[in-house]
Amino acid sequence: MRLDPISLKLFVSVVEKGTIAAAAELEHLAASAVSKRLSELEETLNTQLLTRSNKGIEPTAAGIALLNLARGALHHLDEIYSQMRDYSSGIRGHIRVFANISAITQFLPEKLKSFLADYPLVQIHLEEKISTAITKAVAENAADIGIFTMGHHGQNLETFPYHNDELVLITPRHHRLAQRQSISLAETLDFDYVGLHTGSAINHQLIKAATELQRSLKLRIQVTSYDALCLMVDAGLGIGIIPSNSAQLYLKSLAIKAIVLNEPWAKRELAICVRSYDSLSVGARILVDQLKNRC
Repeated sequence: MRLDPISLKLFVSVVEKGTIAAAAELEHLAASAVSKRLSELEETLNTQLLTRSNKGIEPTAAGIALLNLARGALHHLDEIYSQMRDYSSGIRGHIRVFANISAITQFLPEKLKSFLADYPLVQIHLEEKISTAITKAVAENAADIGIFTMGHHGQNLETFPYHNDELVLITPRHHRLAQRQSISLAETLDFDYVGLHTGSAINHQLIKAATELQRSLKLRIQVTSYDALCLMVDAGLGIGIIPSNSAQLYLKSLAIKAIVLNEPWAKRELAICVRSYDSLSVGARILVDQLKNRC
């Protein structure tokens, strides 16, 4: 059985107007075309829906039941069209964003706040991941947009510049190194470190750099966030390395000091990655465009 939305709409119009002629005029159709549609609708449903007389059209009991059902169905069809139109314009949608901790803590909050203020019907699913997991997820379509630390991650993706950040050394305020204005990694390796979780880009870089110096990193404890790292440093459990912008959040509230790190790898590039910009939903493309705008 096939019910034509146009026939249902004409049926509702005829019942509301009381005559086929009035409904035909409203819908800009010939009266004969409307009458044919109604007859086909009755034939399809195998039920008399209308009684016709010199006074006009009156719905039967079945017609009254269909009138209520048709109004509901037409309303739902309008809602489908409205919501799909919102999706096509970017007003409504669901965007999966995977980002590393550096992007989440330094740059994303204000950008996402601004985006969601303009597009409140868009849902953003944000997950923190390490950079290798981010690029893999985007390549496998488990995420729409990724924000990661530039490097060799082995994925064929479209990338766009995002932000630069700089790593600094964090020490307790009364630590032996706290009076230094700048420092090299080699000068820190005699001290215990508070490190980030295994797999983090910073942790990987520290271990790699220490190995190149034929030294080892004294990881006393590992944590999963910058705030936990700063709290551990504040408690005197070691020194640590985090992005400068993130460090600024804790320098006033904790007894810690940030020291410039004299290493070429301390200056990093964050990037946005997608599988294909042109294949993104409208909402996701708008978000990427806003993220690319660093202002």
